[in-house]
Amino acid sequence: MNILAPVRRDRVLAELPQCLRKEAALHVHKDFHPRVTCACQEHRTGTVGFKISKVIVVGDLSVGKTCLINRFCKDTFDKNYKATIGVDFEMERFEVLGIPFSLQLWDTAGQERFKCIASTYYRGAQAIIIVFNLNDVASLEHTKQWLADALKENDPSSVLLFLVGSKKDLSTPAQYLLMEKDALKVAQEMKAEYWAVSSLTGENVREFFFRVAALTFEATVLAELEKSGARRIGDVVRIHSDDSNLYLTARKKKPTCCP
Repeated sequence: MNILAPVRRDRVLAELPQCLRKEAALHVHKDFHPRVTCACQEHRTGTVGFKISKVIVVGDLSVGKTCLINRFCKDTFDKNYKATIGVDFEMERFEVLGIPFSLQLWDTAGQERFKCIASTYYRGAQAIIIVFNLNDVASLEHTKQWLADALKENDPSSVLLFLVGSKKDLSTPAQYLLMEKDALKVAQEMKAEYWAVSSLTGENVREFFFRVAALTFEATVLAELEKSGARRIGDVVRIHSDDSNLYLTARKKKPTCCP
């Protein structure tokens, strides 16, 4: 018996959401990987039932981590600041290419005294979102340490990274351009995808989380296909600095679907 309500219509993803800036993106392909699309069409995506990916959100105190999550999950914005104590999490359900999929969003404390508590929840993440304040240069500089701490509990080769600038509504166009230049450089060094959002206005929030959901789903399915030995004979893995090693070079004669 299905005890869960149907996925909301605005959480159904049939196409791959696009990146914000191509200069700092995990990949710039316009569509889901063809092997993922084929596997979903055949419902050959590994484990039966709902797929869940763990996403941890880290960053300095008061950069807007909780507001970011609440804007997407609850479509609310609370102007009264309340620091997160330890950790909190939200579960957001999607349907990606016809397959049920959920993001478990872990909101971690930015206060130094809660770091030890929060870090115990870092392990097992499929994606890490590092948040900074677009109006605070120091918070951008601190993202490198936040990432280093999170990667101590995770395999750097199997986790997706997102660098998110918050409070865009507080920046003038000139201020934003200056900060964006530095943020893009940091994102490229981290090999993270860059986004700029406003939890107050909602700008880019929905698009960002749709992108996170789509890319974590894609990476999860590709990993399961690799484990099951579903790769076609003749496929070659491409490894380039400007391309994801999850993407495969298809044979010249492209089949209608994968076996």
